[in-house]
Amino acid sequence: MQFVLTWLITAISLLITAYLIPGIIIKSFIAAAIAAIVMGIINAIVRPILILFTLPLTFLSLGLFLFVVNAIAFSLVGYFTPGFSINTFWDALFGSIILSLVSGFLGQLLEPKD
Repeated sequence: MQFVLTWLITAISLLITAYLIPGIIIKSFIAAAIAAIVMGIINAIVRPILILFTLPLTFLSLGLFLFVVNAIAFSLVGYFTPGFSINTFWDALFGSIILSLVSGFLGQLLEPKD
């Protein structure tokens, strides 16, 4: 049940992010739901590899290069998901930041209380 809730929160967060950033286009809720699944796969497989390869740059930039890694991962989600597109790198960068904030907020708001 927690998996389904996280998936829905991510899909809704993607829709809110697309509403706030004009360069991010999501055609339907189905596209957002598929993008949430693709994002989970990319965050589990591709992102750790990117972080490993860019470790010297991340170290030299005091961790700020992780924003670029997140934008690349977010752009990959747009590339692999039909009905979801990201126009520029800056849209991906700001979109990944907004997505993190919105999904974190919604996760705290909808988190089941013990």
